[in-house]
Amino acid sequence: MRKTLPQWLEYLESIHPSAIDMGLERVNDVAQRLNISFNSRVITVGGTNGKGTTSALIENTLLLDGQSVGVYSSPHLLDYRERVRINGALPSESAFCAAFEQVEQARGEISLTYFEFGTLAAMLMLMAAELDVVILEVGLGGRLDATNIIAPDCAVITSIGLDHQDWLGDTREKIALEKAGIIRAGGKVVIGEPEPPQTLLEAVHRLQADAWWRDDDFTITRRADGSVKFTAGEQALTLADTAIPLNNVATALAVLKHAGFTPGDDKVQQAVASTELPGRRQLIARQPATYLDVGHNPQATESLAEWLDGKDFAQLHIVVAMLNDKAPAASLAPFKRFTPHWYLAATHGPRGLSSEKLADAVEHSQRYLFVEVTEAYEQARKNAQTQDLILVVGSFHTVADILALPHNTQNS
Repeated sequence: MRKTLPQWLEYLESIHPSAIDMGLERVNDVAQRLNISFNSRVITVGGTNGKGTTSALIENTLLLDGQSVGVYSSPHLLDYRERVRINGALPSESAFCAAFEQVEQARGEISLTYFEFGTLAAMLMLMAAELDVVILEVGLGGRLDATNIIAPDCAVITSIGLDHQDWLGDTREKIALEKAGIIRAGGKVVIGEPEPPQTLLEAVHRLQADAWWRDDDFTITRRADGSVKFTAGEQALTLADTAIPLNNVATALAVLKHAGFTPGDDKVQQAVASTELPGRRQLIARQPATYLDVGHNPQATESLAEWLDGKDFAQLHIVVAMLNDKAPAASLAPFKRFTPHWYLAATHGPRGLSSEKLADAVEHSQRYLFVEVTEAYEQARKNAQTQDLILVVGSFHTVADILALPHNTQNS
């Protein structure tokens, strides 16, 4: 009897003793058995923050330009199928099941993690679609991530911040070296990080990569009238304001240019104006304005706080639940200047963090503690006035729990 997609996912969680097992040898061996390779042009997107929106903006611009495009990204919010997009559409559950079956037959005695198994299945689906362009979003780090078995035509590093320190190192310099692992000798790379660590500069030099650097080779600025100006070399383009972080807009547009794509300015402007990604500054309700964001590290939350600086609201209400391998005090610190009311919820499972531990990060503030993030959200909705703003933040799990609520609870 063939497995359903939920049965496959349950199986994938059971076949490897750990969720993360750094190294490419096992996944590369199975990829060779499956003859995985791409005739498509490949863009590999790494970085601490901004990978999802950068990938989506590249994808949407190329789709508008008439290219066929596939994307592999992670994690998902509500539906595992979100991890693969082919020309903007999610594959069927049966397509995933068929790909999983191929990987299972090929791996034999080789053990694969949940992520590695899913990555190989995604690559099989993207190969079968015979696309013009494939965008691979790095899951963790870069050098030893399963996506790195494929050599990209253009590598991308969106940002360098402190996250996943148990695996990648406890300094930006160490983390930058892991991210730099997706760059190939003599290959093209776009660096969106405006303050690159010295180790990244040295890695690019050592590899003699054809690199474009933020603020040297491309820039982006918001003008007083709210418009946005992007420049790359002698090209200058004026864009309407966008909810996407400007660093991600600049990085995506630089990739298109550096990789040799030539969409018209109208296509670029249309893509910037229309690209949205669930869980990234996502507006789900008005009066009070209610936003969701998956940000879960200090770099992401500082960017969110700067975005909130441009918002007009009376009182900020923050619903937050985080995983225990994050840095709650440092991650929540950027919001303290707004004197928010905090609604702190526990997360569950092996990586769960209690609301009491979260409370230590915001001591001496107006705070409420909850067992479930949905309870925290409902209390924030009850407390908030029309002119207030509610922000739900802290992890993909946190945002997914709110997105899964019945639709009528998300409207005013």
